[in-house]
Amino acid sequence: MPILQPIVNLTELLVQQGITHVVVSPGSRSAPLTLAVARHPELHVRVMADERSAGFVALGMAQQSGRPVALICTSGSAVYNLAPAVAEAFFQQVPLLLLTADRPHEWLYQQDGQTIDQANLFRSHVKRAYDLPADYSHPDARWFIERTLNEAIPLTRREPAGPVHINVPLREPFYPGPGELLQPEPVRRIDILPSQPTLSTESWHQLVREWERQERILIAVGQIAYNPPLIALLRRFSEEWGIVVVGEIVSNIPRNELFITHTDSFLAGIDAETAERLRPDLLITLGKSFLTRTLKTFFRRYPARQHWHIQPAIDRITDSFQSLTTLIPAEPMAFLEKLFSDMDFQRFLQGDDHDDEPHEYLQRWQTLDRRATRLVQQSVGDPNGPLTDWSATLAVLDLLPEQSQLQLANSMPVRYANLCGIDERKQISVSANRGVSGIDGCLSTAVGAALMTTQLVTLLIGDVAFFYDRNALWSAPVPPNLRIVLLNNDGGHIFRIIDGPSQQPELETYFETPHGYTARRTAADAQLDYLQANSLELVQTLLPDFFAPGPNAKLLEIVTDKQLNQQQFSAYKTRINELFSKSNN
Repeated sequence: MPILQPIVNLTELLVQQGITHVVVSPGSRSAPLTLAVARHPELHVRVMADERSAGFVALGMAQQSGRPVALICTSGSAVYNLAPAVAEAFFQQVPLLLLTADRPHEWLYQQDGQTIDQANLFRSHVKRAYDLPADYSHPDARWFIERTLNEAIPLTRREPAGPVHINVPLREPFYPGPGELLQPEPVRRIDILPSQPTLSTESWHQLVREWERQERILIAVGQIAYNPPLIALLRRFSEEWGIVVVGEIVSNIPRNELFITHTDSFLAGIDAETAERLRPDLLITLGKSFLTRTLKTFFRRYPARQHWHIQPAIDRITDSFQSLTTLIPAEPMAFLEKLFSDMDFQRFLQGDDHDDEPHEYLQRWQTLDRRATRLVQQSVGDPNGPLTDWSATLAVLDLLPEQSQLQLANSMPVRYANLCGIDERKQISVSANRGVSGIDGCLSTAVGAALMTTQLVTLLIGDVAFFYDRNALWSAPVPPNLRIVLLNNDGGHIFRIIDGPSQQPELETYFETPHGYTARRTAADAQLDYLQANSLELVQTLLPDFFAPGPNAKLLEIVTDKQLNQQQFSAYKTRINELFSKSNN
């Protein structure tokens, strides 16, 4: 038996358990794994030289496909470079399989190169960590390797999804000898049948009774993938029953005449009396994290009397608003469909299925939301106004092609986009790394997302995040359906927006990151079509061609002034206080 045969068989199990995409970072110790996946006819392999970038590219691929993507890297510090993406995947619940090459453990602490204690390196940021044997002579070793893969890959998908780590100690020789063909042998696939949590009849009836007792009901949606059937169902809750539906741009809750999407504006300025009138009797939450502090602060200061949170698997209690009363183990869409169906039928039996009563509670929220919409338009909606990061963001979102994808980088771009919102009719799918909310892999994640679709993928990113992650463009080719909108204000300005650092004399030296760079040479190196704009009129002129299909990815660099950005945002915050502090609803 060739010495590498169990590793070759490992890749066959990847395929049989549903993995089709692998991201590889080159290295020597990992050569057996790399050769095995590279020569497997059913695996699509992407090479990324920088492990940190590789991790986020795989994250973007898995984020869009909903299927696990495998990562391969060599031993030592290379493994540590996967950590930011692993943490983001864990908290964003994205399935990844990490295959990290290692030296045999007896060489640990023996001053041997590229040798660290990596078997449990990611600790609580992976769902589980496995350590394979370095020797395969006994049949039990091969049985253990197959059993591990059969357990680990389905675990990445099982709710809550997330990363799983398999550490692979490897002995030399790393490369097949003359005449050794890397052909997988028959392997044993073990199917783990999925199960769904179900509520008892008694529990269900208890929830229905609780629902019927509440007058003011609000559904708040955290970060979730774009889901048109869910949007349609939430529309029915709001239209027919007056249920308030609150969401943010990362919730994929679009801007329309019903949903509440501008809480970041009006909740920041309301007085206590108005807040009490908005407080729900029953709050239902679903999805993952919420973006804005104002929304979280509101629900913490004015907690609902009853708070249900719906999540498919109960591994931890999620109580981000500090008001949870009931944790419901269910798939949110299925739960809400049954709830709507049962309550609708019950209303029919009672003869009140045509409810013509005005929905006063919903109208309170909608009145404030519409005022906030007008405030945003007054602040940045003038097509002849100044070019700022915010006005550029509004222009980009207004001209995004329908049925395309939007990736939002962290720091200010995701916040500006949330203040603007996206019209429901555009059918835009929105993604962002809001698990850990770092800037370190936003560009790489967008590259990964673009690799998995033929749709146009637009990334809105700030200059610090872009230059921090330029290695995402190192490994060609960059997918031609990627569009990068770079907001370059020479150092970022989020710290000018936050009250604490903005008032410190050390602001520019110790908090901001002035650099003087442009992306022109980076775009040329990566063979991207490059455009630059320094006026709002030019941005609006360039965007139609920028979004048009072409043979290359494109980068539009929008140059803004951080002082002007700060002035515009400060004026907006002043108007919030003037408009909402004495709201009379």
